[in-house]
Amino acid sequence: MARMKFFVDKNRCIGCFACQVACSSGHEVPVGIKRRKVITLNDGIEGKEVSMTIACQHCTDAPCAQVCPVKCFYIREDGIVLHDKKVCIGCGYCLYACPFGAPQFPRDGAFGIKGEMDKCTMCAGGPEETNSEAERELYGQNRISEGRVPICAAVCATNALLVGDESEVSNVYRKRVLTKNANVNLSNMFI
Repeated sequence: MARMKFFVDKNRCIGCFACQVACSSGHEVPVGIKRRKVITLNDGIEGKEVSMTIACQHCTDAPCAQVCPVKCFYIREDGIVLHDKKVCIGCGYCLYACPFGAPQFPRDGAFGIKGEMDKCTMCAGGPEETNSEAERELYGQNRISEGRVPICAAVCATNALLVGDESEVSNVYRKRVLTKNANVNLSNMFI
């Protein structure tokens, strides 16, 4: 079975925040939760600014799943890492294990109680019945079940955010690199 993956082409990302806004509004996530974040390195330094979007990378050997004491994480056959909010106890272990900062906590409760963790679902819903009201309320849209790409990739105007089967995503990026190198080599011939 195909393994779904995200890839961000930093050479194409323009830091427009469309993916971040589309994800937040499309899934109606609470204020303060960002399933997808746009970050800019070297902000304001001309020629050195680099923007990219980051979210759960749906790791093959997900560290969040390895440290969860209640085993609320599960990895689907297609490689999408999901979690069950009804099982989550909000301990935060996943947050510390994730190198991408994907797990998000509402942090609004009595005495700073974290509450149930939220994260990117790659628009694949959760353990509730597919496309049910309960699934939508807890996890947002389930675009994958409808045969559509995640909303973040759908709105990316520069096609910097690639999503799909890992071999297809790799092939698209490989073609981009080869095309870019071919253009560079051709321009060098005429200098």
